[in-house]
Order: sequence, then C-alpha cells, then structure tokens
Amino acid sequence: MSDSDGPGVVEGDGYAVANIDDLGDGPGFRKVRKELGVTAFGANAIVLPPSYETGRHFHDTQEELYFLHSGSAAIEFGDGSSHELSPGGAARVDATTVRGLRNLSDSEDAVFLIIGGKDGYVGRDGRLPEGESRLGPGGPPGA
Repeated sequence: MSDSDGPGVVEGDGYAVANIDDLGDGPGFRKVRKELGVTAFGANAIVLPPSYETGRHFHDTQEELYFLHSGSAAIEFGDGSSHELSPGGAARVDATTVRGLRNLSDSEDAVFLIIGGKDGYVGRDGRLPEGESRLGPGGPPGA
C-alpha cells in the first residue's frame, strides 16, 4: 500500500480494493472514486442515517446510477414521483432530472453506491487473457 492509499485500500498492479466501511465513519459520503483511484467515471457511496432525507439536486452533464447496497430508501424525482428501493435496487437518472434520496427506515442506515458518467457506453470490450478459453467453469450467465 502506498502513502496515497486511503484507509483500508489495497492497491495492486492495475487494481485497488476496499470496503465502503473502511472509507469513512458515520453518515455521509464515502469518496470511492478518489480512494480507489477511479479516473473514467465518478463513484461515491453515501450512508443515510435513519429517516434522513437529502436535499434535491441535478447535474449539468453527468448521468447517474444509484444502487442501494443496504437498507430501505426512496428516490424522489422533480416530477413528484417517488420509487421505493430495497437492497439490490437501482435507478438511472438523466443529468438534468431533479432527484433526492430518503431513508425509509427509522432504525437502520441506507447505503447507496452512486456511479456518474458522461459520453456513453464503450461497448463490450472484455477479452480473455492469452491461453484462456472461457470465463471460469461455464462462464457467467450471458457471457
């Protein structure tokens, strides 16, 4: 681990690994992008305490994907709609769409991983290393 690594971050040749819990304490943002050295897109986690509601916001150019890791939450949009998410739930939001988050639980945190990006999908560019003919035993579904 180098001096620039964040707490609990392990770096190797071409990768970095960490647990969201090691990137900060208490409620608020976990700077996933910064701590793991991500450069191609934005990535943060946010821990919402019980019954907490964020302020509303939008972006100029960055589309976002919200993935609920744990807890129970709602994502609310500028058109007045609200959608409940359980662990594993996800929502894609256009840059200029107003959005806010609300923790629906009065006893447990809601933890989101939020990915932001601009300029589109690069396509399926995964390849097998030289000498390998498949992705594990049978490969993952859809591979």
